[in-house]
Amino acid sequence: MKPLGKLRLGVNIDHVATVRNARGSQWPDPLRAALLAEAAGADGITAHLREDRRHIRDADIEALMAGIGLPLNFECAATPEMQTIALRHRPHAVCLVPEKRTERTTEGGLDVASDQNRLADFIHPLREAGCRVSMFISHDPAQIEASARIGAAVVELHTGLYSDLHSEGNFDAATAELTALQRGASLAHSLGLEVHAGHGLTFENVAPIAAIPQVMELNIGHFLIGEAIFTGLEDAILEMRRRMDQARA
Repeated sequence: MKPLGKLRLGVNIDHVATVRNARGSQWPDPLRAALLAEAAGADGITAHLREDRRHIRDADIEALMAGIGLPLNFECAATPEMQTIALRHRPHAVCLVPEKRTERTTEGGLDVASDQNRLADFIHPLREAGCRVSMFISHDPAQIEASARIGAAVVELHTGLYSDLHSEGNFDAATAELTALQRGASLAHSLGLEVHAGHGLTFENVAPIAAIPQVMELNIGHFLIGEAIFTGLEDAILEMRRRMDQARA
């Protein structure tokens, strides 16, 4: 199967805010990072407003909505507070993710299958407001099928396990996980869902994910912000874009 179109790159700026918050100051500014990403050729900006506000804050969402020209992918938990915030701002996309207060980063996909009725009700007003609703899920067919049933427009497949296995040098297991992601992407596309992917992607492991023909967007943050310390954000984004395009070709 040929790729379905240009592979988009969404740049997650959460950890610019992590560095800022470590000193309790105003710098570095997540909006400035978003504007640099836009200038470097990013296709979208992702920001996760966590319930505990450990990185992105409410004022950051305000500034991003007012200041960037790219689509904003607003990541959040499926809570009444976050629904209210999303409906106030009406970002291009709302990506629902699981949250645990003790986790360092998102540890897995949202369990849509066991919470279908509540999530269907939750996303209805977001859809009515014009937001593209995405479910951040594993490649489990049950989760993909449930996402389609409740009316999500997009699924973002969690690539964290694949990324961890790859970085550990466990390449046989990483290949098996990649195969499962490929099957999940194919199933999601067949059900009318747009397919995105992300979590833990780096220069070294991005190519096989970028080559999955049904995947239309990758959302990458932590690695790019870390790499920017050494090369600058523009160069980090340009190199990721190059590797994605090369893999797609």
